[in-house]
Amino acid sequence: MLKKFFKYYKPHRFMLTLDMTASLIIALIGMVYPIITEKMLSAFIEGTQTVKMIVTASLVVLGLYIVRLFLRYFVQYYGHLIGTSMQAKMRSDLFVHIQKLPFSFYDENETGKIMSRMTSDLFEISELAHHGPENVIVSSVTFIAAFIYLFSIDWLLTLIIFTCVPILIVISSYYRKRMHSAFKERRVGNAEINASLESSISGIRVTKAYTNQKKETDKFEVGNNRFVMACKKAYDAMGKFHAGSSFITDIFNVIILIAGGFFIHAGRIDVPEYSAFMVSITLFISPINTLIGFMEQYQNGVSGFERFVEIMDAKPETDVPGAVELTDVEGKIEFENVEFSYKDSSEILHGISFTVEKGQKLALVGPSGGGKTTICHLIPRFYPITSGDIKIDGKSIKTLTMGSLRKNIGIVQQDVFLFNGTIKDNILYGRLDATDEEVVNAAKLANIHDWIQTLDNGYETEIGERGVKLSGGQKQRISIARVFLKDPAILILDEATSALDNTTEILIQNALDELCKGRTTIVVAHRLSTVRNADKIAVIAEGRIAEEGTHSELMKIENGIYRSLYRLGTSSPDSKKTISEIDFAALSEKAGF
Repeated sequence: MLKKFFKYYKPHRFMLTLDMTASLIIALIGMVYPIITEKMLSAFIEGTQTVKMIVTASLVVLGLYIVRLFLRYFVQYYGHLIGTSMQAKMRSDLFVHIQKLPFSFYDENETGKIMSRMTSDLFEISELAHHGPENVIVSSVTFIAAFIYLFSIDWLLTLIIFTCVPILIVISSYYRKRMHSAFKERRVGNAEINASLESSISGIRVTKAYTNQKKETDKFEVGNNRFVMACKKAYDAMGKFHAGSSFITDIFNVIILIAGGFFIHAGRIDVPEYSAFMVSITLFISPINTLIGFMEQYQNGVSGFERFVEIMDAKPETDVPGAVELTDVEGKIEFENVEFSYKDSSEILHGISFTVEKGQKLALVGPSGGGKTTICHLIPRFYPITSGDIKIDGKSIKTLTMGSLRKNIGIVQQDVFLFNGTIKDNILYGRLDATDEEVVNAAKLANIHDWIQTLDNGYETEIGERGVKLSGGQKQRISIARVFLKDPAILILDEATSALDNTTEILIQNALDELCKGRTTIVVAHRLSTVRNADKIAVIAEGRIAEEGTHSELMKIENGIYRSLYRLGTSSPDSKKTISEIDFAALSEKAGF
């Protein structure tokens, strides 16, 4: 893991060297004061002290302190810039990496938790990146220099004081392990809070509509209290660590007081040496205290980097060696005995086989959870199939690059996602290099252009987070315009109109009918009256194809599921009864499936 961490230092090696050099000089300047103090006290006692000596010594110390002033600014400013640059690079790497992760990763990881790793965790890492080398190098050099200087004054007194250091190391090592696990648990708690916040804020309109503020508050408090308990463990370990280590450093002063007093009494050292020893012991203790304080930062940074590495180690989507580009797409789709199951779950699809010829429309009907949407997700390889094969124009999708495969597939879903930005930005998402004329043409085909023209800012109108300023029909037509602009050979309509009112659905359906022209289309239908003109209809039940054929063929099957579904769905005056309103299980049993 250290190797992964240190690679982020490489672009900043020069500035890091300057930063560490400046820190080293700062540490060495700190040694000047006790040395000059000893010399002046000795001169005073010996009667050789002069005004010139006092002035010279004072000017030397003042000059060095001015130099240290600028060096400290350099270390603080450029050191933090290095940490920030490393943080930005890690965040960029993480963002690029999560763009490559499969759908299964997002099924198992909440958005808020991922955001926590990209913000607070990386901030702690940047602090460690800056202060880590500085604290270790400066403290080590200061400690060694102070030890050598104290040893030159009196080696025995120095060794007596030094005996406390191993005790300090033992205490630090013991509590470091406890701090590590505690701080990692605290980070998990913080991520849960972020996840809860992200979910609650995104769904605030639903919360208000159902007056469930108390419910959301209670849910938030569960994570909040868990975070507090994690913090208690972390701060308990940290408190014991600091209290124990500080007590040991306090013992240094007691030892100096006792041992130093006896040594003066015995004539082993004189008053100037003892005074210099008292001043210099601060230099001896200070780096130890710095390293003790650094342990908390180290645990924060390391636990944050471990969580960063966890995501970076997640296996991204990759093309197989020798994968080829999908070009000149006609749009023929073949499923050959496809089996599929999600991670750690029972099988979802069982032996699915069908063929959709170029330009044909296949409608998938059946109950929720039967596997229709899963079939749609497998075509662009959002999930890898367990066994069998899926082919586009006779080519296995396993052998195609995912970029070229998905470039030729357009998807319109029930749950439309629009990005925060303008209407134009969201339509352009279909093809980023499209011209303004092409954007307008796509909007016209989606029956949204005239409405856009009524807006004060037209295509430059901001739509808000996830298109909150738009109606469901407006959002859906923008998503359709986006697909028109993409102009794919294969089209997937996954219950694209199921959340709309009847009037809006008619407008959207007209746009979808236009979109389907000349494209191979797979439609997941929620109203059977809208799919009777499909070239082929497949009834999906419990992950299998229960029935398959044209509308007229399926209507001829006695006790057939589709026939019963269709009659029930069109029996009401408005002919708008949806599949979700039908007892599908009873029909399946009646059909002997």
